[in-house]
Amino acid sequence: MAPRGIRRGLWHAAVLAGALVMLVPLLWMVSTSLKQPNDLFAIPPKLLSWPLKPQNYVDAWRAAPFWRFLFNTLFVAVLATAGQTLSAALTAYGFARFRFPARRALFGVLLGTLLLPGIVLIVPVFLLWRAFGLVGTFDPLVLGSLLGGGALQVFILRQFFRTLPRELEEAARLDGASHARVFFRMILPLSWPAVLVVVLITFQGHWNDFLGPLLYLNREAHYTMTIGLRYFEGKFMGEAPKWHWMMAVTTLMAIPTVLIFLIAQRSFFQGAARTRPRGPTA
Repeated sequence: MAPRGIRRGLWHAAVLAGALVMLVPLLWMVSTSLKQPNDLFAIPPKLLSWPLKPQNYVDAWRAAPFWRFLFNTLFVAVLATAGQTLSAALTAYGFARFRFPARRALFGVLLGTLLLPGIVLIVPVFLLWRAFGLVGTFDPLVLGSLLGGGALQVFILRQFFRTLPRELEEAARLDGASHARVFFRMILPLSWPAVLVVVLITFQGHWNDFLGPLLYLNREAHYTMTIGLRYFEGKFMGEAPKWHWMMAVTTLMAIPTVLIFLIAQRSFFQGAARTRPRGPTA
């Protein structure tokens, strides 16, 4: 058997190679966004085009109403993230602290929904929102998150809540604090790392959501960034496709989630480490 140091070196080399393979599409996206039009289909392909053309970002952004698309995306993502995080936290607190009949079975059913592809619920959920007359508005994207759909978020927060000592809550209850006050004034502040994990996961999901806006938003004024990219593709990717513009807008769309993760990565990993499964699920 190889010495431990050699095995560790081989493992690190394999991880680094895998990371480089994963980064190749991102690097190609960024390099294409800076290319001259004549170099897009050069043979052999060029990783970079000199001189670089950052003007592609300005031209692409001005070619479609992306400011409106950006505002719509932020509006939906922020409200949906806040609503889903709150509903998941309340549900998780109930499973973590309260005793009620069939608690374990209900939690198992909740986790079982993670095995269901979201696509199987598209038709009944769409018919429900259409019956309420809300198709064509942001309501299905925001209210749908507030009313549920966050089994993973519930699991993460429940696991974290179980690591908090009950003595703190019992002391607060003896002082006359209600369950709501204990939850909002004590549990949530102490659970900030786990809440941050949930916020990041949820925000990224809504920021990148394509199918939801495609189903419910039928006016250009309501388009989010993902639907805006599709609109941009239909407008500028015809006989003379502007791939440099397309990659420029795609790069800009990826920047916010990357920056948020880089800023909050320390708390993210701390929260993720503390929410790993511990012991029985009772």
